Amino acid sequence: MVQATEHLYIVRDDGILSGEPIIKGTRTPVRAIVETWRLGISPEG
Repeated sequence: MVQATEHLYIVRDDGILSGEPIIKGTRTPVRAIVETWRLGISPEG
């Protein structure tokens, strides 16, 4: 079941990554974006 969050582009889906927050329409976990950003790499790049 897809669950909306407070953020327009972040959702949770029990069938994808055990419900971990992901970018809507992808299988990309929010965690991966944050970890990349912390390493100093822009998410766009």
